[in-house]
Amino acid sequence: MDELGFDSAFLFDHFIPILSDANGPCFEGWTLLSALAAQTKRVKVGLLVTGNTYRNPALVAKMATTVDHVSNGRAILGIGAAWFETEHTAYGIPFYTPSERAKRLKEAVTVIKLLLSQPKSTFDGKFYQLKDAPNEPKPVQKHLPLLIGGVGPKRIQPLAARHADIWHFFPGDENPQTAKRMCESFDQLCLKVKRDPATVEKSLSLRPPQLSGSSQEVVDRIKTLADAGVGHFLTSLTSPFDRALLQRFAKEVIPAVRKG
Repeated sequence: MDELGFDSAFLFDHFIPILSDANGPCFEGWTLLSALAAQTKRVKVGLLVTGNTYRNPALVAKMATTVDHVSNGRAILGIGAAWFETEHTAYGIPFYTPSERAKRLKEAVTVIKLLLSQPKSTFDGKFYQLKDAPNEPKPVQKHLPLLIGGVGPKRIQPLAARHADIWHFFPGDENPQTAKRMCESFDQLCLKVKRDPATVEKSLSLRPPQLSGSSQEVVDRIKTLADAGVGHFLTSLTSPFDRALLQRFAKEVIPAVRKG
């Protein structure tokens, strides 16, 4: 990743494959992320995204802090409400309703932000509690970026508007106008909580159809999405991974769309 020129590298947080054979190999996300952090020097690293139902948020704060130290300040803490019911059933993890998962995520974000910033934290929530809880050492970064993924309009997007440094969303189709409408709606949510929309980076994953065609066609698609308000793009590929496509993307697309 460093040599190719990518700015960030994300792994997923699942215990079984979600886009290939469910009986195939799948490593635990945070452990693997720490290995990636140790083997790179420049790219920012994160999970897209941590499933909040899998772990207590205090543990997530500690793991993110650890990866930030391993990477010397390159961690991004990505988190979401979790969605893969089959996985929860397989491992006996409570799945809850969409509303309950969103409410738990809201509390988890508060817990994580407290632990990453305060000498000791106390929190008495419905789902999570802290009592004079330390988190030492603090991350290398003075402010460890928080990425919140999800598009739930009632709870997830307002939560991201209030707390996220990066909002990762899924337009649902490849029409750039859909992404533009979603970005504009999200900006309004930011303004509603008195936050400058420009301080929250919008992020989305480029699917294989969006990466097909000539390099110039891919560049044009990305520039259209950038004009719509998207500032962070991830290449989302499925196994078997097309290394030639990644190399071509790095050589011919990234330089043409990189800001600055």
